[in-house]
Amino acid sequence: MNDSDDAATQTLSTTIGRTVEVPESMTPPPRTDAEVPDYVRALGLPGLADIHVHFLPQNVLDKVWDYFDNAADNYGRDWPIAYRFNTDTRLSIVRELGIRAIPALTYPHKPGMAAWLNEWNAEFAAAHDDVIHCGTLYAEPESADYVPAALAAGARLFKMHVQVGVFSPDDPVLDPAWDALEKAQAPIVIHAGSAPLPGKYTGPQAVANVLERFPQLTFVIAHMGMPEYDEFATLAETYDNVYLDTTMFASGYFSSPAEVAPAYRERLAALEGKIILGSDFPNIPYPYVDQISGLAGLGLGDDWMRSVLWTNGAKVLGLG
Repeated sequence: MNDSDDAATQTLSTTIGRTVEVPESMTPPPRTDAEVPDYVRALGLPGLADIHVHFLPQNVLDKVWDYFDNAADNYGRDWPIAYRFNTDTRLSIVRELGIRAIPALTYPHKPGMAAWLNEWNAEFAAAHDDVIHCGTLYAEPESADYVPAALAAGARLFKMHVQVGVFSPDDPVLDPAWDALEKAQAPIVIHAGSAPLPGKYTGPQAVANVLERFPQLTFVIAHMGMPEYDEFATLAETYDNVYLDTTMFASGYFSSPAEVAPAYRERLAALEGKIILGSDFPNIPYPYVDQISGLAGLGLGDDWMRSVLWTNGAKVLGLG
């Protein structure tokens, strides 16, 4: 694990009071959002390749934020939105943080919604040179048409949310869409883990079923597959094009670096080329920096951080 066994020289405190210890041999991680760009430069990186960022139509975003405003009832804990700003302000923030290509992940919660979200995505990407043209899909017959149409229009990153959509990714109705996405080698950020709330179709088995039929699909497992970490890590170890994104992992909200089991930490070290930075910006209840410092607090070394913060995501997203 490179230099991960060296003595810690710095202890950081997350926004909820947990500590992050960093080995002496590692570049000290940032404490504030303003320090993130200098940290990225100190690692010798051109920027951040964050694959899990949301921009949504305002009416959809308002409903998402309303859900989080009632998180105490929905999740059993408060979830204050850290970046509740207008679109232009949020774009400025992610640019200042150093995100080189900005995802605008959208996802439907009911049938008949994905096609117009894809239209919105195309318009949003066309209006902003540094925004990635994204797409989404739902388990419905129309996905056989609108997914290839979105790909033909230039979409190169897709999002699927199994818990919110309440459908199974291995529903045969999605097979034409999976076939098109596999052939296009377009990555799909898929939230299939059973946290923060389990759903009827969440968990690793349905994703494994899809991969048995379409083994070259590029799946990016959101939130590291939380809480089914080991099962989704196995998929990343088994399939060439399956990755894990770090969204909210070890950030101090659900878990701190110190709470990551040693055996899983060893797996993460071995999976250095399969882990991609994700943040869930803007819908996070803490500063963006907590994601970066939390990952550094795993103590897996600067080379691991370089792979996670830039190299792996840049590869999947096709960034220069």
